Order: sequence, then structure tokens, then C-alpha cells
Amino acid sequence: MKALEATVRKTQLVARKRAHTIFGTYGPTTQVDEAELNNNNKEKELLEDHQQENYDEGPMNGELYHLEKFLPNGDYYTGYWVDNVPHGQGKYWWTDGCMYVGDWHKGKMMGKGIFSWPSGAMYEGNFKNGYMDGEGTYTAPNGDTFRGSWLMDLKHGHGVKEYANGDCYDGEWCRGLQEKSGKYTWKNGNYYVGEWQNGNICGNGKLYWTNGKMYEGNWEDGLPKGKGTFHWADGSYYVGNWSRDPDELNGTFYPSESLLERGNFEWDPQQVFNVDLIGCTISPNDKVSALPSQKKLAVRISKNVDNNNVVNRTRRMSIDGSVDSEFSRMQLSDGVGTTTTTTSISCSDIEAMVSLQEADGYKSGSPIRIPKIVKRQGITISKGHKNYELMLNLQLGIRHTVQKLGPPPTLDLEPSAFDPKEKYWTRFPPEGSKSTPRHQSCEFRWKDYCPKVFRALRTLFKVDATEYMLSICGPLRELSSPGKSGSFFYLTNDDRYMIKTMKKAEVKVLLRMLNAYYNHFRAFENTLVTRYYGLHCLKLNGPAQKKVRFVIIGNLFCTNYTIHRRFDLKGSTFGRITDKPESEIDTTTTLKDLDLNFIFRLQKSWFEEFRRQVDRDCELLEQERVMDYSLLVGVHFREGNATGYQTPSGCKTPIENGTTEVEPVHRFSRSDVDLLLLNAAGLTSTSLGVNMPARVERTFRKNDLDFQLVGEPTGELYDVTLFFGIIDILQDYDITKKLEHAYKSIQCDPNSISAVDPMAYSRRFRDYIFKVFVEDN
Repeated sequence: MKALEATVRKTQLVARKRAHTIFGTYGPTTQVDEAELNNNNKEKELLEDHQQENYDEGPMNGELYHLEKFLPNGDYYTGYWVDNVPHGQGKYWWTDGCMYVGDWHKGKMMGKGIFSWPSGAMYEGNFKNGYMDGEGTYTAPNGDTFRGSWLMDLKHGHGVKEYANGDCYDGEWCRGLQEKSGKYTWKNGNYYVGEWQNGNICGNGKLYWTNGKMYEGNWEDGLPKGKGTFHWADGSYYVGNWSRDPDELNGTFYPSESLLERGNFEWDPQQVFNVDLIGCTISPNDKVSALPSQKKLAVRISKNVDNNNVVNRTRRMSIDGSVDSEFSRMQLSDGVGTTTTTTSISCSDIEAMVSLQEADGYKSGSPIRIPKIVKRQGITISKGHKNYELMLNLQLGIRHTVQKLGPPPTLDLEPSAFDPKEKYWTRFPPEGSKSTPRHQSCEFRWKDYCPKVFRALRTLFKVDATEYMLSICGPLRELSSPGKSGSFFYLTNDDRYMIKTMKKAEVKVLLRMLNAYYNHFRAFENTLVTRYYGLHCLKLNGPAQKKVRFVIIGNLFCTNYTIHRRFDLKGSTFGRITDKPESEIDTTTTLKDLDLNFIFRLQKSWFEEFRRQVDRDCELLEQERVMDYSLLVGVHFREGNATGYQTPSGCKTPIENGTTEVEPVHRFSRSDVDLLLLNAAGLTSTSLGVNMPARVERTFRKNDLDFQLVGEPTGELYDVTLFFGIIDILQDYDITKKLEHAYKSIQCDPNSISAVDPMAYSRRFRDYIFKVFVEDN
């Protein structure tokens, strides 16, 4: 015990002298003679007093006071303190030489401040939740300086970077790299103005040389690529296709009048790459060795074990509020580099730890089991499959339709284009015809319904005709089982489109509502209604005379994200629970209303837009007398782990040895997540229902026998990305549905069944959806 006390005293004296040096003259570390520690009795008494001060946690009643504090690992803090964490103005120095001076809020850097690194780098500006966030200036060790917007330790938004070599960039940044539009000026005066991508010149832009030359056109990876024009100061110019590869480089040279008079027409466009662009390289961006959000605070945090006792444990806390599990074993150094002793914290101690996330209102809870992931949905249709010829005929018909119709001259269509009688039959004999190619399948006939309308819809949906054709005409995958309606589904190889077989009644409903549907999409870009890209019919010749009607729809879950949970939500309870056992549920299983154990929390702006759009879409469907539609929701949990479980903030996660560790989870605001979500793992843009950042809150039902539609919230929150849309919008409230309503009303509550009239269905659907989707406060 005495050896431990001596080591602690020695460590703290070294830390104190080093702190005085850094906060004062910023000189070299002071060396301590061991004899001085043993012989100087006065300094021993000071050390004992100072040690007592260090381990005195002070009042835990919310009182704000000023102190100067050495932490157990040698870190130093001076400033205002509340509930054993920095709060208000303060200065924190880490033993590695990093230092922060500025505003604190409940243990997090928050407000104005200055963060400096031992390398000489420094950031001065705004902080938020421990991150460089807002307006700020960063000076790198090599002299590079950035002034502009930051988001979670990354340059994000508009900013100006002045490089030590004299170059300068003024423009937009995204996730720490130049993005969108900006101007880059080299030291010699040449400059580029245009588009950027991932920190490099990419897209349309212009490069100006000080000698009067200029290139205007497309760029890729910092070089001209594609269509472009090169100008000279005398008026000459070269127009063509540019590429570093000489075989792809071609164009036309237009000499000026002065060159014509001299008769000099020879010029090699490779000179642009070999001569003019030499020196026009982008300076690399600096890398920060240790981000402010990665720095830890060696502070004590508290948890009430019972009403009478409070258990305090030393725990190293991250600046952003999470807890560092590696600090469970704290090493005390003697200042020379030798570890003399180690104190450990037991598993029972760890269970008493809790991050400041809980103090901010986040509740710990049990992990969620992620269903078994199915990487590839469906079976690829190949030769020998019963529907192989049907697939070939379908693809021949699609290719014929797309190639026959050019781009629409205008989106303002004539009323005749929406006429249900606007349909065209084409015969496809095996030997081919004037308008159809030869093929190896049997003869069939192909029908296009309202082709001008669907061509205009594809244009409205920004679908490239060639890409659409190639996607549909590639390999198709048949989903394992047909839907409840008896329809079959086929998925394109790139997952962009689904082909669904249809009943004649559904075709009639779609043609009847096509005009209103088209106008609805023109009026509301963010509508959640299913997107239809084409409506066709295929009739096989022969004894069977089989006729297959099908529609091409957009796949709601076309993303590189794994969709961990799928829910089909209607707002009814009768039969609205999956009949699969838990062991058979995987990521492709579509769960129903009574399987839902979450509330979806959207940030305020998204939630308001969501409410408005659901109201508009339901008004359209009610007006067209359709019902039985549903909201299909896909959930991707953003913080999964190898155990197959998803854990909420601050909860305890099982690890291999059977103990638990506190999960360090960073918490950002909803707007922060929105801005940084753009990444290559998913879609490149966020819109209503597509790639939407959100949170879900776990719920529980008090009594399963009461068929409680929406469970009680538990406070357990999970970060997710959502994909959702309104599907199955072609069910008319016909005589069949009316009879179904009458029959089921005898068996159960009429309000619990799906088959109700469109007005009642719309009202019930909205009431339910606005209970499971709420504003995230």
C-alpha cells in the first residue's frame, strides 16, 4: 500500500510540473530526481494535500464551482466543475500534450474554444458535443490553414483552405473533402472553377492559364475526360472528345485567322496532358492525428444503485459523452516510462458504470436480435426454368417498346394518351418481321397500354431509357413465393425494378386512375405512392393461349444497405401477424402490424413533410375509390455488431467471456446525421422515404390477447436508416371486398379488418401511421 502511495505521489508531482511548464512557457518536460521526492518533507506534505484534493469528488448536487484538479492518470484540469465533470469555462490538458481551453457542457466541449496538438496544430472556433462543429479555423503543423464550416470534426459546408505552398481552394466541402463546386488557385496564378467530387476535379469546369489558354468541359480524376473545348489566347480552339488514352482522343482543331495566314495547322492535343497540365495538381489534404472527439476524460461518473446509496467509479469518458472500456485497467506511470503498478476494476464495478448518455435521457436496454441476413433474394431464371421462355418474351417486348418510343417532346400530354383504349398489339414471330427481331422462343403477341403516358412517367422519374432497357433485359430473379393476391414477382439483377403479374381487374383500376396518378406525380415530387414504369400484356400463341398481364414497378429497397426488418403496415389487426416461427424469420420476411414493436421517430422537418405527403397520397387513393393499400417500411440498423444483435445507447453488450461491457456510442443531432449520411454504402441522396436517417424506439404490448395495435414506448432508442412507400394501390372496393367485409364483420370487430370502404380505410390508415411515426423531440 505504501509503495502504491509513493508511486501516486511521484506520478502526480511529475504531472504537476509538466502541466506548469506547458500552461506557462511550453517548454520541455521537467525531470524529477527521486532523491528530491524522498528528502523534501515539505513537498511530501503538499503532495498529500494535493492527493486528497484530487480524490475528493466534491458535491454531486448540481453546484457549480471552480477548481484546479489533477486526475488519476496525470491529466490536468482547471476551471468550472459540476457533478464531477467540466462545465462552463475550463482548461483541460492531456498527458500526450493535447490541450483544450474554452466552454464545456456536462463534460463535453460545447461552444467556443481552442484545441491544440503537441505537433503545433491548432483549431479555434465552435464545438458541439465534443466535436469541431460550426465555424472554425484549423492551422496544420505544415502551415496549411482552413477557415470555414465544420461538422463532427470534418470540413463540411463552405470553406477556404490556404495551403503552405501558396495554393488556395475556396468552395464547398463534404466529409472533409472538396465537393460540388469550388475554385482552386495555384501559386503561379492558374485557376480552376467548376465541379468537384471526393476531393478531386470531376464534372464540368473551366481551367484558366495565365498565358491566356483555357479548357472548358468535362473532367475526371483531375484530367479532361469526355467532351470539351481548349482555347488559345489568339482565338484558336480545339473541340472534341478528351482522354489520357490517345486512342480515345479525337476532335477538330479550328485555327485563328493569324494561324491561317502563317499556314501553321499542326497541333497535338496530347500537349495539354504532357505540357499544360504539368503542375496543375491538387495539394493533398492534411490528416489530424487525434480528433477532439477521440480524446478521453479521466473523470468519475455516478449511478444510483438504490435509493440510499450512491456508487462512484473511476471511468474514462470520451469528450462526446461515451465511456472508454479500455480504462477499466488504469496504469500509473512513474514519469520515466516504467509501469510500476496496475489497478483493475471488477466486472461488478463495470456494471455500476453508466455513460453521460443516460443523464441526457437515453435509456439502456436489451439488445435486439437481427434476423438472419439473406444476401440475394430470389432464384435466377435460367434455361430449364418453367418461366424461362416467358422471361425471354417479356424482355423482347420491353426492348421493342423502349426502342420504338423516343423521348417525349413534352410532359403535357393530350387527354387521348390516357384513354384505356390507347393500346397497341405487336406480333413477334420466331423468324422476325420488319419491326421485330428473330428469336428462339415461340410466337407471341405483345400489348403496350398507354405507352406515351408511361414514357412520360419514366422521364418524370429521371430514368435513362438505355439503362432501363438493360436493367429489365438482364437476368431476372423469381421471388420464392407469390403474394397473397396470387401475383408473381420478378426482380431485376440490379434490384432497381420489380415485375409483378396482374389480374385484369387491377389493370382496369390502374388505367382508370392513370390520369390522376400522373398529375399527382407532377404536382408532388416526394409522393410515397408506388412508381409504375410500364404496363404490358403478353399473349402466347398455341393451344393454351395464355395471357399474362404485368406491371413494372420501382423496388423500394434498392440500396446497398442491408434491410434488417421489413414491415407491411395497414392499421388493422385481423390476421395482421406473421405465421412464421421466430427461427424461420430472416431479413426478407415481411412482418405485419401486430409484429411491429417500434415507434419511428423522424426529425421535425421530415415529420412535417411526411404528414403532409401521407395526407395528399391518401386523398388521391380515397378519391380513386381504392383501399387495402399499406405502408411498406424497411429498417436498417446503423450500429450492429458481430453477435447479430443491435444495441441501444449505453446498454450492456454480451462479449465472449460472458461479462458485459458498456458500448461507446456517439450521439449526434438529427440534422447532423442527415448531413453526413451521404456515403457510398447506400444511396447518394436522401429524400422522403429514401435513405432517411431516423431513430426507432422499442415498444411492448401489455396484453397480447387485447391485440394492442401500438405498444407502450420503453425509451430504448436505436439509430436507423428508413426506406418506405405506399404499395398495393390497385385494389378497388368492388363487390368481392364488400362481401368480404360483410362476412368478416360477423366473426370479429368490423374496425379490425382490412376490407372497409375507401373513406374509412383512409381515415384509419392515417390515424395508425401517425401513431407509429412521430416527431423526434
